Amino acid sequence: MADQGPKRILVLGGGFAGVYAAIELERLLQGRDDYQITLINRENYFVYQPMLPEIISGSIGLFDTVSPLRRLLPKTNVQVRDVESVDLEQKVVVTSPGFKPVAHRIRYDHLILALGTVTDFRGMTGLTQHALPFKNLGDALFLRNHVIHALEEASIEGDSELRQALLTFVIAGGGFSGVEVAAELNDFVRGVAKTYRGIDRSEIKVILLHGGARILPELTEKLGLLAQKVLAQRGVDIRFNAYLQAATTDAAILRDGTHIPTKTLVSTVPSSPNPILDMLALPKERGKIKVSNQLQVEGSDHLWALGDCALVPLPDGKSFAPPTAQHAIQEAKVAAHNLVASLRGGTRKTFDFGGLGKMGSLGHHSAVAEAFGMQFSGLLAWLMWRTVYLMKLPGWDRRFRTAVSWGTDLFLPPDIVQLKIAHSAGVTQEHYEPGDDIFRQGDLGDRLYIIIKGRCDVLRVIDGREQTLANLGPGEYFGEMALLNQTTRGATIRCTEGLDVLSLRKGDFGALVTHLPALRESFEKVVDRRNLGPGPD
Repeated sequence: MADQGPKRILVLGGGFAGVYAAIELERLLQGRDDYQITLINRENYFVYQPMLPEIISGSIGLFDTVSPLRRLLPKTNVQVRDVESVDLEQKVVVTSPGFKPVAHRIRYDHLILALGTVTDFRGMTGLTQHALPFKNLGDALFLRNHVIHALEEASIEGDSELRQALLTFVIAGGGFSGVEVAAELNDFVRGVAKTYRGIDRSEIKVILLHGGARILPELTEKLGLLAQKVLAQRGVDIRFNAYLQAATTDAAILRDGTHIPTKTLVSTVPSSPNPILDMLALPKERGKIKVSNQLQVEGSDHLWALGDCALVPLPDGKSFAPPTAQHAIQEAKVAAHNLVASLRGGTRKTFDFGGLGKMGSLGHHSAVAEAFGMQFSGLLAWLMWRTVYLMKLPGWDRRFRTAVSWGTDLFLPPDIVQLKIAHSAGVTQEHYEPGDDIFRQGDLGDRLYIIIKGRCDVLRVIDGREQTLANLGPGEYFGEMALLNQTTRGATIRCTEGLDVLSLRKGDFGALVTHLPALRESFEKVVDRRNLGPGPD
């Protein structure tokens, strides 16, 4: 890579660590044209996660917790993509395709890894299929709609067992996320139950599962016990030393064999570092990237890691920074300062942030908090919680919207509108006109196609010339070779007649051939046959 031209700074991740690193870089590098900042995130917005539980109850608006990245980062090139791979030797990041199955390659001079964590249900049977995660805006909206749907069904259900399962809400995880979800969900379902003539509030069960002896282990024992007392008084059934082991469509199953009939299982644990990190040959510990107290990856002069995906040492040399928003923000500022110092020279900073305090909402105008070396609870802690989070919410427009929502929530009843947002089906039907290319040689393999009606040519460039290899018609399929072999397309498919096809996404195709060995064998035989001669993929 040439040294001439603007330095390319690439940030992976749009959470607290990534966004605040880009914000600080913009501030430090303002007025200069010797740099380019690019941020890659799978959404085009930044979500203020501490407020997500309030989406469930509707005490704030759906978009009050999110801020468009392009407004927060006016001098940054924002790309809304998934990260597919990182080539550390070539200094290239490959992102997922958009409307066309073509990979995007982005070069960098400095790379900031802030990919955060993902929900990890490995080793927990059925949770991937039946547990509801709670990490982003989509999860919060889906849970709210699901809860309203459960209430609607329960109000008219005649089967007593199914009715009880519909009115039982199980939340796994007794940390801040789990407690706040349980508190908001409990307030919401009990508050709106009077709207449903067929539901008695006494039928509602909200169960919080926690693997420890008390909830909120991040706080002092006094505040943790106080939180337990408040939630129990409001009807939350807290079960200690209870580990979620598996799930079915009808029940949550604990490690001790207990079955809890439910149609709503929310899991705020466990989480693990982003899978992309496993692909990187970098020093790691506990699955996280090891960095210095200057946020630089050990052994590198151009790689930086922060937030949940990094193991950041604290000044005592014995412990590491916890995965909280306030620590991520401070890490972002230190990393940005040191990155700029590496470009222009100057004194570097070390990360020595000890934290300002901890607080968590218990719903219904109550909270617990530790701040300034003191402990607070009840209404005062709740007011502190709202004030601090409101001031930290990025963007004055979002702060104003949230303040208005909070104000009206004090006087207006909660909304129970269910938004039925259709998800794209695993199998979709598509239509193409003569001359259209369904995919081209060299594209990424992302779908399998089955012809319903019409015909298409299989074309491949050989010795610089495009040659026709085959013509396919109804009942035949194409696209399987790239999916099975994890390669790019080996040919171009072009319509010769109006074409209707069934389209199966890569993930769904993978699930089918993994769990149906006979189907995989059938596809492999076709691939072998096509490999003997010109093939359609």
